[in-house]
Amino acid sequence: MEAEAAKFIGAGLATIALAGAGIGIGLIFSAYLSGALRNPSAAAGQFPNLLLGFAMAEATGLFGLVIALILLFVV
Repeated sequence: MEAEAAKFIGAGLATIALAGAGIGIGLIFSAYLSGALRNPSAAAGQFPNLLLGFAMAEATGLFGLVIALILLFVV
């Protein structure tokens, strides 16, 4: 296998993190929405946790994207 092909395969595998981040963000917001609909008075107290979970899931996806871009353009 040539190095160029291995680079493209590695970048493609690194982008799997983007799919995981999308699924994670969807699960975070769906859990918050279902909890807020069941107990609207507690929704405001859980909003900071929602933002923290969103930021961590999004950061995971961005790290995967950065690794893929490094594999494509630097290595």
